Amino acid sequence: MTSLIILGLLLAIVFWVISIFNNLVKLKNRFQNAFAQIEVQLKRRYDLIPNLVETAKAYMSHERDTLEAVIQARNAAMAGLKVAANNPGDAGAMTELAGAEGALQQAMGRLNVVMEAYPDLKANQNMMQLSEELTSTENRVAFARQAFNDGVTEYNSYKQSFPAVVLAPSFGHASDAKLLEFADTAQIQAAPKVSF
Repeated sequence: MTSLIILGLLLAIVFWVISIFNNLVKLKNRFQNAFAQIEVQLKRRYDLIPNLVETAKAYMSHERDTLEAVIQARNAAMAGLKVAANNPGDAGAMTELAGAEGALQQAMGRLNVVMEAYPDLKANQNMMQLSEELTSTENRVAFARQAFNDGVTEYNSYKQSFPAVVLAPSFGHASDAKLLEFADTAQIQAAPKVSF
């Protein structure tokens, strides 16, 4: 009788440990899948940028430095995405990607400011369509990033709670996943000062 109780307790503990392991795996897979959605949208944006630059070249022959800066920032962001895609949630990879994306946002912001001086370019049908597609893609990136960050938060919260915090390191879940935070465009550009 005592051996049946001990056996029952051991089985309960085994199933409890298996449940913790499975939850950790499920939550990690969820945020990694969410990162894959970010990757799809960022690649889409990176593919649109050269078309935007090529369209602008015809009108902005004197703005070569600005156009080259956009392409260089795009290439750096693509490299950051490749590193992050290999290990979503890794603190170093997420920081590198966020920095590269910030630089790309700044370069695109400078391009938009320069484009204001070229009304024919702004009226160009291709430019209008590309700008609209980029805006749509930015919204998709924001939604995908929110889903990723929600998944990371859920994973980290579960991993840091008891009893998972005790078992997670032995299951290969030692470090927390890092949120992907891009600097908002509003934060990059200084607010205008108004004085009366």
